[in-house]
Amino acid sequence: MDFGTVEYEDLMQKLTRLAQCNDPIDPALYQKYDVKRGLRQADGRGVLVGLTRIGDVVGYELDEAGKKVAVPGRLIYRGYSVEDIVHDVEKHKQFGYEQCVYLLLFGELPTQSQLDEFNRVLGMLRTLPPNFTEDMIMKAPSSDIMNKIARGVLASYSYDNDPENRDVRNILRQCIELISRFSTLAAYGYQAKRRYYDGKSMYIHNPDPNLSTAENFLRLIRSDKSYTRLEAEILDLALILHAEHGGGNNSSLTIHVVSSADTDTYSAVAAAVGSLKGRRHGGANIRVMEMMDDIKAHVKDWSSETEVADYLRKIVRKEAFDHTGLIYGQGHAVYTISDPRALLLRAKAAELAKEKGCEEEFNLYNLIDRLAPQILYEKIGDKKRVCTNVDFYSGFVYTMLNIPRELYTPLFAIGRIAGWSAHRIEEIVAGGRIYRPAYKNVSEERPYVPIEDRVASPLGPVPAESDEVSTAGPSD
Repeated sequence: MDFGTVEYEDLMQKLTRLAQCNDPIDPALYQKYDVKRGLRQADGRGVLVGLTRIGDVVGYELDEAGKKVAVPGRLIYRGYSVEDIVHDVEKHKQFGYEQCVYLLLFGELPTQSQLDEFNRVLGMLRTLPPNFTEDMIMKAPSSDIMNKIARGVLASYSYDNDPENRDVRNILRQCIELISRFSTLAAYGYQAKRRYYDGKSMYIHNPDPNLSTAENFLRLIRSDKSYTRLEAEILDLALILHAEHGGGNNSSLTIHVVSSADTDTYSAVAAAVGSLKGRRHGGANIRVMEMMDDIKAHVKDWSSETEVADYLRKIVRKEAFDHTGLIYGQGHAVYTISDPRALLLRAKAAELAKEKGCEEEFNLYNLIDRLAPQILYEKIGDKKRVCTNVDFYSGFVYTMLNIPRELYTPLFAIGRIAGWSAHRIEEIVAGGRIYRPAYKNVSEERPYVPIEDRVASPLGPVPAESDEVSTAGPSD
C-alpha cells in the first residue's frame, strides 16, 4: 500500500497522538510506591547500586542524623585529589591527561619511564586503521560529531581481529586503542562535516605520535596545524577535568549496565557516547554559550552589577532567554559549595583571556559567577545550595581556543573515554551480575478483544510536560 506525503504525515500525526496518550502515569503513584526516580533519593542523593575504586565526587557529607551537610567540592581519581594532579602537572610543565589515563586504568600514578612508554603506545595508535577514514568517515559524514564518533566506535569492531574476546587483556587493548583514537575520530568527523554540510574546505592531517592528546586535537582541526603552548595546556586541563566523574553519572552508569550484559567493548562504549550526547548530560556548555550570547546582546554595560543582576532575574522569572527559568552553568547534582573543576578551569581561563584579549568578556563571566548563586537563592531559598559548575567556563575556554561549538560535547567524550574504559574493566573484573532494576506495572489486566469486536481508541489529552524546577546542570 502506497502513501502520499499528506496521507503519511496525517497517519503519523494520529499514531503520535496515540503513543503520547497511551502512557500517562499519575505522578502521585511515584510517591505511593516510593519510586526512586532517576535513581535518586528524595533529598537528591543517588541510589547506591554499585561499588567503585576509580573515582569519587564529593559535595556534601552526612551528619550523625544522616542529614546532608554541604562541603567544598572535591574530585578524586583513584584516591588522588584532581587539584593535586593539576598542580603537579603545572609545576613540571607537562601535559597531564595521559597521566590521568594511566592512573584511571592501572590504579597508580606512573613513573616518568612508565609514562614515556605509555605515551609512545598512545602516539603509535592515534592513526586510524587503513582505509577507515575514507570508508567509515568520509563516505558517511554526519551533521552531528557525537553521532559520527559512536558510528566510528561501532565500525572499529570490523577492524578488530578479535572483537568478541572478553579476556581482560583484550578488553584493555581495545580500550587503549579507543582512548588513543577518540581525538582523531572527532577531528576527522568534524572535517567531514565541514566539507559536506558546511561547504567549507576539509583538512585531513596525520596525527603526530610525539604529541599529547590536546596538542594532536588542535593540530587536526586547524588548517595550518598551529597552536600555542598555552592553548594546548588549557585544553589538556579540560581533558583532565572531564576524564572521570564517579560511577553514578549517566554515561559511566551506561558503561556498567551494558558491560554487565557481557557484550563487546565497542557496543558498550558506543552506548556511553549515546548517553553523553544527550542534552541533559554532555551538552550543557553549549546551552551556557547560547545564554551568554543572549546576555551579551541585551546587557549594554557588561561591568554593571545592577544591569547584569536585573537581566539574570528576568531569566529566572522566565521572562528572558529560553523561558525555562534556568541559569545554565549553575548547580550540580552533587557539588554544593563549589565545583573544583570550575575553580581550576577559571584560573587557567584568566591566563588565556589575557593572551586572547578577552578580559572584558572574562570579567562578565566572573560577575555572573558571583551573582547567579545569590539570585537563584532568592528563588529557591534553602531547598538546594547552588554553585557554578564546570560547564559555565568550559564553553568560554573552547571559544577562546576557536573550537567550533559542535566539538564541545565531543571534547567531553575525548576526555571521558578514559573513565569509561576504567569502569568497563572494573565491571568485567568485579561486577559479575547483570543490572536488572525493578519497574512496577501500574496498568490493569484486561480481557482480550477479538479483532472483529475492536473499536478505535479515543484520543485523550496529550500529557503535559513536567514543570519541575531543576538547578542541577548536566555537568557530569
